[in-house]
Amino acid sequence: MLKKFEIQDQIRDGFTANLPVAASVAAYGSVLGVLAIQKNVSWIELLLMNISIFAGSSQFVMVDMWQSKLPVIEITLAVLAINFRYLLIGASLRPIFRGTSLGHKFRMMHLVADENWAMTLAASRKGNVSSGYLFGGGLCILSAWCIGTISGHRLGAFVQNPEAFALDFAFIAVFTALTISLWRGKTDILPWITAVILAIISEKMLPGKWYIIVGGIGGALIPIFSKKKEK
Repeated sequence: MLKKFEIQDQIRDGFTANLPVAASVAAYGSVLGVLAIQKNVSWIELLLMNISIFAGSSQFVMVDMWQSKLPVIEITLAVLAINFRYLLIGASLRPIFRGTSLGHKFRMMHLVADENWAMTLAASRKGNVSSGYLFGGGLCILSAWCIGTISGHRLGAFVQNPEAFALDFAFIAVFTALTISLWRGKTDILPWITAVILAIISEKMLPGKWYIIVGGIGGALIPIFSKKKEK
């Protein structure tokens, strides 16, 4: 079991490691802030959304569907569809949660975003990291996300076209960098290609965001079946 000072070091290391991607998180967070004010979402509602949900893609969908009479059921189903990927994310984090309580897992998982998950996974392949590293990264990303979204909301009246400042590209840039950092060589080729193909087909054939789930699960099953075949 890690000692208290070791956990604090892990939290600090996780926070520091995520600082480079935090700038991009704040940038595309500002886009959400601009969209939120155009949908008449108050900055308090946006901040509460950040803290309680803390899922960028889901929040973009929520804001896009926001209206005076909220379609609660439709929004809930859309958010669930997008966030199903956290089943796979949680499974991949099993090694760093080994030996911890269920309550600890719940607390840590709330601060899991795509960015600090990817950074933690990459760090775990190079050495021993704990859930403290994941938590520190989550604090960094959450802070950047709140700063970006609230700043965008406050300045939204002056930025009518975020694409003109290339703020929308920040989302693509950060996930491209994270994807490259997770590349392990030729063993990843087949799962990644499978995920991409299934996601493209599902996006064309299925409504909503189901392509995220189909692509993710399809790509994850490839190495499982490959290992069974080898055995």
